Amino acid sequence: MRKVYLDHAATTPPDPRVLEAMLRLSGEAFGNPSSGHLFGRRARALVDEAAERVAAAIGAARPEEIVFTSGGTEADNLALRGVLETQPDRALLSSAADHAAVLDTADHLAARGRRVLRLEVDRRGRVEPGRLDRALAECGPALVSLIWANNELGSLQDMPALAEVCRARGALFHTDAVQALGRLRVRVDELPVDLLSGSAHKFNGPKGAGFLYVRRGTPLHPAITGGLQQEGRRGGTENVPGVVGLGLALELAEATRVEHAARLRGLAARLAARLAGLPGLLMLCDGQGDNLPGHFSLCLEEVEGEALLLSLDLDGIAVSSGSACHTGSIEPSHVLLAAGLNRRQAKGTIRLVLGKGIDEDDVDYAAERLIEHATRLRGTQ
Repeated sequence: MRKVYLDHAATTPPDPRVLEAMLRLSGEAFGNPSSGHLFGRRARALVDEAAERVAAAIGAARPEEIVFTSGGTEADNLALRGVLETQPDRALLSSAADHAAVLDTADHLAARGRRVLRLEVDRRGRVEPGRLDRALAECGPALVSLIWANNELGSLQDMPALAEVCRARGALFHTDAVQALGRLRVRVDELPVDLLSGSAHKFNGPKGAGFLYVRRGTPLHPAITGGLQQEGRRGGTENVPGVVGLGLALELAEATRVEHAARLRGLAARLAARLAGLPGLLMLCDGQGDNLPGHFSLCLEEVEGEALLLSLDLDGIAVSSGSACHTGSIEPSHVLLAAGLNRRQAKGTIRLVLGKGIDEDDVDYAAERLIEHATRLRGTQ
């Protein structure tokens, strides 16, 4: 059976060069990076080199501004909890369309007395800078956390404008850049963000490895205690193979980012053209223009997203739906509801995200099967 993977927003296949480096170094550099002997110093050198690679890729002033984590979720948690633990008077502002790693953490903090504001978004899941400015004017000192590229809608925030609002109002600014890295230009030397989260498995690196950029001078209390690793900001022995894989994967992704994004936009245009005549199609994101390259989010009237997902899966095509399973029930995505879709539309939404290894034949095959199954499920065939 033919297999076409179109769920690159969920995870990406690891680059073979990354796997080779991780496997080799797992045996060669097994020492504890905190140990002072030869084996430990070898592991420490690899961790430091990975931090240098990440810092260079995102334009950080120094590698010490990189804190390695277990992934994007931990990085988001460290950013929010780490800052607010040291800043008891700051409110927390996020948006209704942010990732659950931010929203669930915000709910947890709110339940313990922290003032939390959740900003409304437009039809594309974006926060209007003026709305943020008004909210900051009313709430006073704050930490703002906004997703850069929406993982479901594929839309992009106006990051320069939002960052300038935060700077003018004296707010600290964190962004979840998990989907942006490897597809967009992400430079903290050009954008006044204080904290930025990334996750290796979104740019063809390993799972279980992420990072948080912390601009020098930003207050941060460790969310994980029990050791003085990473300048006391994240306790625990570093995952050396994972860190190495992350650093190499981000370096490789950045080296080909412009060409990769252009190729994805070209494939996206081809897919959009193939689907243009599909009845009842509501295109939320077409992977082109000012959207995340290669990211499709579409709603089909009178078609259940989960049913379409399962039908495509039988043909070897992997996509995701706009619904999530919770305790046996299918609930629509909070992101899609926040963007103004009704429950029926949200449950009829699917996401197709192109990535490395996808070619024109894959796009044509996926479009053909999608049209076939959507027509059948609608009952008009």
